[in-house]
Amino acid sequence: MTFTTRFAPSPTGPLHLGHAYSAALAYDMAQAQGGQFLLRIEDIDQSRARPRWEAQIYRDLAWLGLSWPEPVMRQSDRFAHYQQTLDRLWHQGLLYACTCNRRDILAATAAPQEGAEPPIGPDGIIYPGTCRHAGHARDAGALRLDMSKALQWLGYPPLSFFEDGIGPENETGEIAVQPAYLTRHVGDVVLARRDMGTSYHLAVVLDDAAQSVSHVVRGRDLFEATYIHRLLQALLDLPVPRYHHHRLIRDDAGKRLAKRDDARAIALYRENGVSPEDLRAMVGL
Repeated sequence: MTFTTRFAPSPTGPLHLGHAYSAALAYDMAQAQGGQFLLRIEDIDQSRARPRWEAQIYRDLAWLGLSWPEPVMRQSDRFAHYQQTLDRLWHQGLLYACTCNRRDILAATAAPQEGAEPPIGPDGIIYPGTCRHAGHARDAGALRLDMSKALQWLGYPPLSFFEDGIGPENETGEIAVQPAYLTRHVGDVVLARRDMGTSYHLAVVLDDAAQSVSHVVRGRDLFEATYIHRLLQALLDLPVPRYHHHRLIRDDAGKRLAKRDDARAIALYRENGVSPEDLRAMVGL
């Protein structure tokens, strides 16, 4: 298998220093192994995706010296494929429709102690299962994976993934994905949001498989999401890539960069005369 990495930004704002680090690291790893680096546009959120931001992604990455095969995969071209996969999981009885909004979930997970925080997993607040046995029609709301049924369907197999980088708690090497962790600390994750027709978790797993990505390079903040992705790979009979979760680029206060941090935008550094080599040095490459 060809050593293949990818960078998969969303066209919802300007790329910042953290994006530059992740993209350049994935590119450098592929180059060092004589492999290939792919670019994918993750634009499933059509309400926020903008053509101007997509165009700027191409300009920013080309300025950094990165290149990739054409055409670029765009998630908005793959909704039919996501729906086919959801059809399969629905007919297997592994999905259910959920009509809860965020307020409903917060109310259902309210702890007895006033002011206590609700339990948080890699998909946000761990869903309490309110709609699990409600029998809603498929198009009634979001589609959630019934985690207990999914594990039962698989026969509670020993799942794991290999971490080439380092997780937030210094996890590295072979990482076990325990069924108990999935049920207690992940829960019934959303695989299709009503306004999108899919979710990040489902789309990224299917897209990585479709592009034969052998090494997923991404920020350490997504380490726990890998537990979800490994389960979906088992359910859908997909190949399992190796993972390299890397450090996050932070601001002077130690806060992780976000797209609203326009002062850290790659385009602004470029306009101010910073060279690609200077920018690489700034992020430690």
